[in-house]
Amino acid sequence: MKKLFFGILCLTMILSYSQTSEDLDFYGPVFEVEDADIDIDLNQDFKVDFDVADISKSTTEANRKFVTVARYLQLHRAPKLENNKVKAVLVVHGSAIFDLFTHEEYAAHHQEEGLKNPNYDLLTVLEEEGVDIVLCGQSAKSRKITREMMHPKVKLALSAMSMHIQLHKENYTLIKL
Repeated sequence: MKKLFFGILCLTMILSYSQTSEDLDFYGPVFEVEDADIDIDLNQDFKVDFDVADISKSTTEANRKFVTVARYLQLHRAPKLENNKVKAVLVVHGSAIFDLFTHEEYAAHHQEEGLKNPNYDLLTVLEEEGVDIVLCGQSAKSRKITREMMHPKVKLALSAMSMHIQLHKENYTLIKL
């Protein structure tokens, strides 16, 4: 009986500390680099404009380019950092817009009933972490995509190009993934 109780207790503890897809850390490891030749001051403002235009090659795994945004955020969460501010915007256009769909629209787009969008939880986590997820209005309109077809936290802009210019003027650094 004691062994059963101990086993249940251990399992409960493991499950309570396990990572879920609703946790930023779930989306990939970030490694400490102790022997770096260049010292980067991470205690500064980082404003990044991530540009993503390509749909994921997999319908069962999150878009690796979206995952890169999650890993970037993790890089700047180290406990030793002080006063650093990270602001990220994910600007999506081209075929990548289909990775922003609701589950129902994702399944319809891929013509596979019951298919879940593997990006959905990641988009939720990114938005909760303060990332603005911006859809190119030109890509959406040209494909007859409506707001209702998208993850509810997606914001619509006139165009990806216009958004990048605006973010540049606000001192964001463009990273094309």
